[in-house]
Amino acid sequence: MKASVLLKSSLLTSLFVISSCATTKYTDDIAKNNYSNLEAGRMYTVMMKDGSKNQKILFRNVDGNNLIGTAGKKDSTEVIIPKANVAAVRDIRKARTAAGAVVIGAAGVAALVISASRADN
Repeated sequence: MKASVLLKSSLLTSLFVISSCATTKYTDDIAKNNYSNLEAGRMYTVMMKDGSKNQKILFRNVDGNNLIGTAGKKDSTEVIIPKANVAAVRDIRKARTAAGAVVIGAAGVAALVISASRADN
């Protein structure tokens, strides 16, 4: 009984971990260098190649070799990031959803393990 509960819980946990890695919209891959999957009006976190601080931008469009957006929904300061400096772009909303799913999944797995250990006693 314990082995099957542990197996199910580990499979469920690995499923949530794998789904949480699905938030990257762009990575530094030459074949996918067009940024066509970024949507205007959405918040993204831009990770830089040079290791400088990540930037959160409200994406507007791609103009030549630059990503253009604003510093936030309430801050209208224009942000221009050269594509050459971008290591990855992640969707903030999907990252929050995935993190919430991992927390809920971990709580469910913990409940299964605790109930299975109490049933064996």
